Parts: sequence; structure tokens; C-alpha cells
Amino acid sequence: MTSSAVALVISGPSGVGKGTLVNMLRREFPSLEFSVSYTTRPPRKGEVDGEHYRFVSREEFLRLKEEDFFAEWAEVHSNYYGTPRDEIERKLSEGIDVVFDIDVQGARQLRKNLKDATFVFIMPPSLEELRNRLRGRSTESEELIEMRLKNAEEEMSLADEFDYIVVNDNLEEAYEILRCIFISQHAKPRK
Repeated sequence: MTSSAVALVISGPSGVGKGTLVNMLRREFPSLEFSVSYTTRPPRKGEVDGEHYRFVSREEFLRLKEEDFFAEWAEVHSNYYGTPRDEIERKLSEGIDVVFDIDVQGARQLRKNLKDATFVFIMPPSLEELRNRLRGRSTESEELIEMRLKNAEEEMSLADEFDYIVVNDNLEEAYEILRCIFISQHAKPRK
């Protein structure tokens, strides 16, 4: 990794606002590239293959996993997600800042593979508010929402493993904190 490249790993429970915060950061800092993960889940309305995710079959994902293609991978909510190793290494070695929007399992794996990365946990103000946000998306069944909430409790118990915790109870304030974290990382010495 060059001295100027920043790897910013954003994680937290489903529905906490990770994607919204990442999009806000990328709008302000257009040179910040998004790490596009591979997934076996079907696209949600408005998601574009290669932009939001690379949508692949379960068989294709497992083949890539066996080839050690991923820097991290995890099975989350019965679907696989993974981050391509070569793409990350290439971008960082070229001095390109990269932001990741991944689950807690993936963040834990990336901590082993990206020594200079900065890890930020986005925390909901409460589980009840998270439940309201998940219902408001209207993309999952009540059964899936309950599964996501159960997972959220477990993920939130691991928040202290991250470098920073940002509570997303006010989007603008949460964004300002995330923005400051990103900017400060350019002043941090890198190995």
C-alpha cells in the first residue's frame, strides 16, 4: 500500500445506513472507489450488476472461493458475499482510496488481510429503530427482518473490535464523523 492510499472498511447491521453513508462519502470524494463485492443474492430493485455488486450463481461463487479469489468471504442471511483480492491490492498499490461496505464477518477477515485499513462500525440508535428502517425498505419478509435483527444483536456485540463506532441516529451528523475519519486517515503514517 502506498503512503497515500486509504482503505476504509464500513460495517454494521443490515439496514443501519452503511450504503447511504458510503454513497455520501463517494459523492464528496469522487476519487474514492467502491469495492464491488460478489454475491449470490438476487439484485434488489435499482441495483446494477458490476456497480452495486457482481451477482453470480452459488456454484460460481464457490468455485471462486476454492481458487482463493476472495480477500474475505462470508455467508450472510443464506447468501454468499466476497471481496475480490487482486482488485483491492491493485487499487491500493496504485494509490487509489477504496471504501468497503461489508458485513462484520467480512470485516473481521479483512482485518487479517489489510493491515493498514481503517475499520468503522455503524451503529443504529436502537434495535427498535433498526426494525423500523428494515420494515421501511419494504424489501424483506417479516421473517427475514427478524433474522436480520437477531444477527444485528450479535454484530453489535462485536463493535468494540473496530477502530471507530459511529451511531447513525442523525444522518448528517453520522456523515460528518465518517467524513472526518476518512480525511484524518490521509495524515496517518502508512507502512
